[in-house]
Order: sequence, then structure tokens, then C-alpha cells
Amino acid sequence: MAVLLRQATIIDPDSPYNGKTLDILFKHGAIKELGSDLKPEGAVTIISPGSNEDGSQGKYFISPGFVDLFADYREPGFEQKETIATGLETALKGGFTEVFVLPNTQPVNDSRAGIRYVLQQSLGHKVQVHPLGAISQGIEGKALAEMMDMRAQGAIAFTDGWKPIQSNGLMLKALEYVKAFDGVVIQMPIDTSLSTGGLMHEGEQSTRLGMPGIPSLAESLMVHRDIELTRYSQSKLHITGISTRESVAYIRAAKAEGIAVTCSVTPYHLLLTDTSISSYDSLFKVNPPLRADDDRQALIEGLADGTIDCITSHHRPQDWDAKAREFEYAGDGMAIQELVFPLVVKAVGGAVPLERIIDALTIAPRRIFGLKPLSVREHASGGFCLYQLNQGLRFSTQSSPSLSRNNPFDGIMFDGHIQQVIF
Repeated sequence: MAVLLRQATIIDPDSPYNGKTLDILFKHGAIKELGSDLKPEGAVTIISPGSNEDGSQGKYFISPGFVDLFADYREPGFEQKETIATGLETALKGGFTEVFVLPNTQPVNDSRAGIRYVLQQSLGHKVQVHPLGAISQGIEGKALAEMMDMRAQGAIAFTDGWKPIQSNGLMLKALEYVKAFDGVVIQMPIDTSLSTGGLMHEGEQSTRLGMPGIPSLAESLMVHRDIELTRYSQSKLHITGISTRESVAYIRAAKAEGIAVTCSVTPYHLLLTDTSISSYDSLFKVNPPLRADDDRQALIEGLADGTIDCITSHHRPQDWDAKAREFEYAGDGMAIQELVFPLVVKAVGGAVPLERIIDALTIAPRRIFGLKPLSVREHASGGFCLYQLNQGLRFSTQSSPSLSRNNPFDGIMFDGHIQQVIF
């Protein structure tokens, strides 16, 4: 099947055509030709930008398919919240062509059998799944899991996901162990000895609402500790879901020293602050928690200057029962994988160049985790994301492929949206 894309602006820092507006001809999923006013031959599906509501000419942008480094599809064990199949459909709608799937399942994905199961369940889907293996057995933070076996079976990296490693000794062992195969440890930075019992960011809002807070220190101490362990082990660490100004500063300094630490941020930490919880709406209960606006601005600055390498969804679907209860007892997380791009565009405005956003969604994650590079150029294949800006689209949870509806953006109008993924 051939597809001819008319007048698409290429946003891809690795492409020789970056910034150019061209016609692109796809054949059998690969780019056959790029140029001006290409002439279709034979049976070709033609995609052209239409007109905007104000009468102006619409515009398409195209980039390599996005990569999500931290998504929870809940299968096996919690299929009522999300399955691998529904998760992949949600990812596709969000422009993602590769997804790292968390091991926080039942049973825990801490063995080669678990890795095989995830890969088998994803067979036949256009979106490629990369299973994340657990660092510790049963994600209990006590003893290392079979990381070498999981790596041989296809685990892309290792993490205990929503239950970050607390033990200094175990974290150091994990960092040293993955060096044997040039692997990466992923850690969500939360010191549970400081965060247990907390419901939101500790600050003016938590005081006003009378809710126990989670101090920024619970994150920054863990970031500092893990950077020091990475320095000592000379290994590779990726810190995901950073949310504080202090974390950005620590990581910026570590990179300046040449320590192999990278990091990612969620769209909701770029967009929202702890004021969103003023109505006690559990849809805004996430972990790490939404922070103050000063932190949010630091995250945007860190994304703009490259201190923050990647953007990841932290897609965590919950069923109705988990969210429709008192804030204290509600489950945390948002099911927002299909909204990552429009949320980031809404959050950063003109503060972060579009090229940097696309780099954080495509090039940086592929480079950090050793995935096959993908660029908009002749003969390239693997899935390309087609999207629009400045053309409003109202989001509806009812049209989402996800089984879960814990998404606080229902009914919101977004300027940026994914048109489709071309394979």
C-alpha cells in the first residue's frame, strides 16, 4: 500500500530534511521518496492538510514515531484496568510506536517467563513493546531478580517501577550488575521514609487543605543518593518522573561532571501544579505529586536546555473504584498516554522549541536505551507520527481505547493533536 503525504513539515533534528516542507511517498511502510510536488503512480492514498475553521490553510508536521519509557499496562493481574492490547491501541493513538512496559504486575515481571509473556501478548501489533524487568525479586527491594536471564529474553532495562529501590546496597548492586551488558537502571526518585502517609506536595496548598504533604526533600535526597551511587559504580542511571527544582539542579550538575545519568519528566508535571488539588479531585492524585509552580517552571527550563532528556507518560490506568473514593484512599496515576504530545504543547507554549520536544520523545530515548535509530529520510521505516498544531481538537475519554477513565482532561480543547501514525 502506497501513501503520499502532501506538504508535511519535517521536525527531526537527525534528518537532513529537518525544517523543510515536502511531499513524502511511503511504500510498504518505508519512505521511498521526498520532494516537491511528487506525482503519484498507481494506487496511492493521498493525505493533504485541509483548511482551518478560520479559513487558513492547515499544516501537517511529521516526525519519527514516539517512544514511551514508562507505561503501566497492568497485565497480567489487573486486566480490568488495562490490558496490553488496549494499552497499545492507546499508545498508537498518542503517536507512540515503541513502549516500555512496567513490571508492576501480578505476578511481578521478574523472570524470563514474565518477559516472554509480555512479548507474546504484543505479537502482531504495530506498536513495539519493550518489557522492563524488575530489579528485585517480587519488587520487594530485598534481593536482585534474574536480570541477566531477563536481558537475554528481551528486557530493555530494569526498574522496580512504582516501588523505587530504597536500599543503598541493593541499588549499588543493581547498578554494578547491569554493567555486564551495558544496561540501564530506571529509578523513580522517592524516599519512602519521608513520603509515607503524604498525599500531596508539602507546601502552602497542603497546609491550606489540611492534608499531609510529601516534601521535595523526599525526591531530591533520592536523586542525590542515586547520582552518587552511579558515580561510584560508573554505571548508567535513568531517573524518571522528576518533579522538583532541586532534582533538575542535581542532574544538571551531574551531567556537567560526566556522570552517566539521564532523566525524564511527565506531561502533567510540566502542565499542572498542586493548586489542581484544591477541590480534592482524586484524578489529580499522582506519584510523584504535583508540585509548586516554581518547580514546574524549573522543569520547563530543564527540558528546554536539555538537562531533562526525555518526556514519558507514566500512563497508569485505574478502574472506577480506585478513583471514586476519598482522596486519601484513592489510587494514584493518570491514564494519559494518548495525550502526551498535546499536553506538552499546552504546557510549554513557546518556552521549549518544537524540535526539543520531538527530540525528547524520539531521538533521546532511542539513544539512551540503545534502540534502532529512526529518522525521516529515504528508505527509513518503523512508523512515523503525523500531527497538527493550532487546530483545535476536544478530547473525550469516551473515544479513548483505554479501559480506564482516570483522565482529568475530558472535554478540554487542545491545539496540538496526533493525526495518525504511518507505518
